[in-house]
Parts: sequence; structure tokens; C-alpha cells
Amino acid sequence: MVKYNPKSWFSLIFKFHKSDTFQQMKWVLLALAVYALGITYIELHYQEQLGFKSTTTIHSLLGFVIGLLLVFRTNTAYDRWWEGRKQWGALVNNSRNLAIKLNATLPDDHPDRSFFKEMIPNYVYAMKEHLRGKVKPEELELEDENALAGMVAKDHIPNALAQEMYKRLHAIYKADTITGDQLITLDKEMKSFTDIIGACERIKNTPIPYSYGLFIKKFIFVYIVTMPLGLVTDFRYWSVPIVCFVLYVFASLELIAEEIEDPFGRDANDLPTDELSGKIKANVQEILS
Repeated sequence: MVKYNPKSWFSLIFKFHKSDTFQQMKWVLLALAVYALGITYIELHYQEQLGFKSTTTIHSLLGFVIGLLLVFRTNTAYDRWWEGRKQWGALVNNSRNLAIKLNATLPDDHPDRSFFKEMIPNYVYAMKEHLRGKVKPEELELEDENALAGMVAKDHIPNALAQEMYKRLHAIYKADTITGDQLITLDKEMKSFTDIIGACERIKNTPIPYSYGLFIKKFIFVYIVTMPLGLVTDFRYWSVPIVCFVLYVFASLELIAEEIEDPFGRDANDLPTDELSGKIKANVQEILS
């Protein structure tokens, strides 16, 4: 995630980075400029032979419709991004709560304190990479190498880690180290882990419907390629940069929406899950040390 100062808006106007939409669209914009220049030249020099008179009426009407579609598209994508951020915020809080309750419940010399000091951050790191497609074994810390190999072999590693923590909690309960009421309290925090990863998987695995996304792209394409036909009479060769600018605005909104609707990756505008995972690990280790 890119960190910036939102108050220095003037400097942001001239700032470009590798994920900027202009960098992604520069060749498309160049091709459109050549196309628009050709259409403009033909209309200006062969308009009488073609018997065609340009008008912006249709594009004015359709521009309102496409604006509504893009607003809905952007709002939907941002809702998904913000929902992901709320789930990760809940993960931060619940990890701390679980560590605090374990710290208050388990004696200072209890051997399972080190187990949970490792396993809670392991779950967070496994969840982070699980949402990106594949867990990195090198990010997990387990003293037992055989147990680590068994975890990595699972299809859903976060579930396997949560299962091991549940087993250890019940073993502690059966050993009379904690009471039934304490087990219920700890179980509530453990359950929240599964709820959070389930919500994040719902966001990741349910993209915008295919037909809707396809329609917007086709709508933008047809709108842009026909725009020079309506602008030539009023703007002449100025219609070329105008058409390019309109494509830049419309397509940028679509590209930004596509990027943030899956907020768990490594794109510049995705959630800072690496940073949040490191923060959770540091907090948990500090509490349980």
C-alpha cells in the first residue's frame, strides 16, 4: 500500500508510480490518438463526399449513463476494500485479546505460552498468504519441523493451525489449568479467527459478475471510438486530446475499481497486510513473553 500525505495535493498531481493508470494505458492512449487523428482528418477533408454531419447529442446522453455505471462500479469496489480493512482490523484486535487472555490465564512458567506465542502469528501470516494464493512456509515458525511439514501439506493451512490451537486449549482445560468459563472466553476469540478468514474469502472469491464487468468495458470502448465523430465539427483537431483524456478518465476508474476489489494482493492500493501481520506478531510476542 502506498503511503502519502493527502494534504500535499499539488505535488500528487505530478507524481507517477509504477501502478499509475497512465503507465498502464500509455500505449492504448497512443493508439487512440492515432485513430482519432485519422478520423478527424477524414471528416475535415472529406466531409462533403461522405455527407455526414457530426453531433454530440448521443454522446451527451450516453455520458450520463456511463457516469452512473462507473460511480456504482467504483463504490462497489471500495466497499469491498473497506470491508477487507475492517476484517483485518478485527484480526488485529482479536489476536491481541486472545494473547491478553492467555497471558492472564496461563501461569508464567506454563510451556504452552510459547506455543501460542508462535501459533497466533503463524495463523495471521498463513491467512495473509492464503488470501494471495499460496502460503509461504518460511514465514511460519514452529519448533517441530515434522509438524511444520504436516501443516504445509494441508490444502487450507490456516484451518490446520486453528485446529492445533483448539486442540491445545482443550488439552489445557482437561489438565485443569483453566476452568470451563475461561475455556468459553478463549473459545470466543478463537472462533473469531475462522469468522474473519471466512469473510475475507467471501470478498476474494466473489468478484463483480462477469456480464456486468464485460458490459462496462464494451460500453466504454464503443463510446470512445465513436466520440471523434461527434467532436470534429466543434473542436476540429482538438478532438484528439479531448478523446484521449476522456478515455483516460473512464478507463482509469475501471482499472482502479478492478485493483481494489481484491484488496489482499500486492498491488500498490491493496491493504498493508504484510505490515499488519508484523504488527500482530510483535504485539503477541510482547504480551506472552
